[in-house]
Amino acid sequence: MTHQARHERHPMLALTPEVEQALRNGGPVVALESTIISHGMPYPRNVEMAREVEQIVRDGGAVPATIAVLDGIPRIGLSEDELELLGSADDVMKVSIRDLPLVVAAKRHGATTVASTMRLAALAGISVFVTGGLGGVHKGAQDSMDISADLTELSRTNVAVVCAGVKSILDIGLTLERLETLGVPVVGNGTSEFPSFYSRSSGFAAPLRADSVDELAAMMRAKWGLGLEGGLVVANPVPEADEMSRDDIDGLIARALAECDERGIQGKDITPFLLGRIVELSDGRSLETNIALVRDNARVGAALAVAYAGPPPKA
Repeated sequence: MTHQARHERHPMLALTPEVEQALRNGGPVVALESTIISHGMPYPRNVEMAREVEQIVRDGGAVPATIAVLDGIPRIGLSEDELELLGSADDVMKVSIRDLPLVVAAKRHGATTVASTMRLAALAGISVFVTGGLGGVHKGAQDSMDISADLTELSRTNVAVVCAGVKSILDIGLTLERLETLGVPVVGNGTSEFPSFYSRSSGFAAPLRADSVDELAAMMRAKWGLGLEGGLVVANPVPEADEMSRDDIDGLIARALAECDERGIQGKDITPFLLGRIVELSDGRSLETNIALVRDNARVGAALAVAYAGPPPKA
């Protein structure tokens, strides 16, 4: 019996029948965030991508559960109409952990970040979550103290997060150091180098490596079986054909960061501004790379969910 099959649903969550049945039966379910839909891509490309990613998860043998807050209700899995609303409405808040009490109490719409998606996924009993890139330690954090809540959440919530590394706009070295301090396993999926979102390389080693989803599933069972709380980072590099060179992307990031400083943009507005500006500066190339890496992460996440939901291999 898996963790999912034993988990009792939280009364404040609304699950789609498809997701609820899969969890009740201990089947493979993959959580998907919603900030990338509401604040990461333009409409209607964002909704098209969300539907495509859900289909990739289904094709991989798992049930997709896109997570968001609508009318104050945390929803685990969205209907077609709800996806459309999330991608097109202009009153959708970007919701991290600190914002969940407000958006629920005020009965508002909210798109969940990595941190809040992880927490809601765990409350629903979902153990695998697919995203694009993690948040982390921002450049200049020694002065701004700007460190994503994603890292804190990874230290306390039992969910494996499949991503293409951390977003390239961040200080990757300090982010890896912080994850080590928090005791979070960071595992390169088929790679010994930590990926940097748009690129397969970062100049930093992946602290751990796995070469199959069975190995990753075994790590999940071992970690949580030992009572070691917190998630795992599965760092899955963008497909080689879709990556952008580090030199190209580093130059665009430097320009976008300079503009961010000039405009005085701060806090949770930094990441959406930088990612949007990089799309403009790259003539759309970074958006296509972003979509490609999310697709590939969804394939890996579905396979991992299937492996984790199945019986452990016999010794």
